[in-house]
Amino acid sequence: MPENHELPGSALLAGPVAVPAREDGPGPTVLTLRGEIDLLTAPALSERLDALTARPRPDLVLDLRPTEFIDCAGLGALCRARNRALARGGRLCLVTDSARFLRMLRLTGLWGVFEVRSRLPGPARRAG
Repeated sequence: MPENHELPGSALLAGPVAVPAREDGPGPTVLTLRGEIDLLTAPALSERLDALTARPRPDLVLDLRPTEFIDCAGLGALCRARNRALARGGRLCLVTDSARFLRMLRLTGLWGVFEVRSRLPGPARRAG
């Protein structure tokens, strides 16, 4: 059974987040993000995403469904992770069912840039 590793916004500030992801097993690495991704939490999130996109062909899924708010710094962190994944021959997929977030992607010109799904793909492993 996959380990469920979630990063609440407060944990992004309170503790280390650059824990290496589990690399065993098939499927993408899934990271669930909770709370707010903003100017305060984006640097720690970027550090975590840099670690997850450092290896060749990263297959990363970010579950944004529990995320309450994302500002431009948060979008920047997501764009950076996407660019790093693609540069290494991998992919980054966002999972969200938020009409507000999808509207933000359209308004910022990022619609069609990200692979976006409403559900998690399976099978997947959780970042640990």
